[in-house]
Amino acid sequence: MAKIAVVFWSGSGNTETMANAVMEGVAKGGAEGELIRVGDFSADRIADYDGILMGCPACGTEELDEGEFEPFFVEAENHLKDVKVGMFGSYGWGGGAFMDTWTERVNAAGGAMVADGVTCELEPDDDALERCRALGAAMAKAVG
Repeated sequence: MAKIAVVFWSGSGNTETMANAVMEGVAKGGAEGELIRVGDFSADRIADYDGILMGCPACGTEELDEGEFEPFFVEAENHLKDVKVGMFGSYGWGGGAFMDTWTERVNAAGGAMVADGVTCELEPDDDALERCRALGAAMAKAVG
């Protein structure tokens, strides 16, 4: 069975809610998911999985969290070549532009996006949660 890491950081709980929905999609898609807080994961472990789904909300001026997630992602960029990747996160006032920048960074690192990143404004509604489940299922299909 394919093994997928769902690595996230959440400040308010919104991105954690999204991560749980992503995990539901991974399971529904027939893969094994492991939900991991970014502080408990290191980039060198990416190779232990068939794909990685990463979640982080927009912080500051549409940036990844500077405390834990950005340092992890800087290291992860060196481990993403040919890795199947998906991303998700919430935003507040900025419109979600952080996802475009984040996607560009994954592409520049050689990662293979399995679907467009999933974003939502503030707390995820039913539509956003369904898109998260679809992202998890898309990853399961891509690595299956």
